[in-house]
Amino acid sequence: MSDVQEMTPYQMLGGEGVVRWLTDRFYDIMDSDPAAAPLRAMHPADLAGSRQKLFMFLSGWLGGPSLFVEAFGHPRLRMRHMPFAVDEAARDQWMSCMRQAVDELICEDWLKARLLAAFYDTADFMRNQ
Repeated sequence: MSDVQEMTPYQMLGGEGVVRWLTDRFYDIMDSDPAAAPLRAMHPADLAGSRQKLFMFLSGWLGGPSLFVEAFGHPRLRMRHMPFAVDEAARDQWMSCMRQAVDELICEDWLKARLLAAFYDTADFMRNQ
């Protein structure tokens, strides 16, 4: 087994700093892209808390420290997103922002594909409309 096969996505990306960059870039895109305006409207005016929670979640989700679970318990993603109308359009807007952030960050096509497939599965699972 190669070293890459034994690494978590968190490690493959480069750890905390890169996950933080990915999170911040995602929110910067969402905050500035007119196509993501309906998604942005679901968030508070100040994105600091959203940024921190997504960073904490992604840390554990990608195989790094379980920061979100340690602070808030089980993510219960669907339950936490129930107050919002998450339809295909919202999913696609979220994915568009994340795809752009991933494209800017990751050079390896195989890693991009792996991450984007996992992000899509999770984003699609959030749909409640």
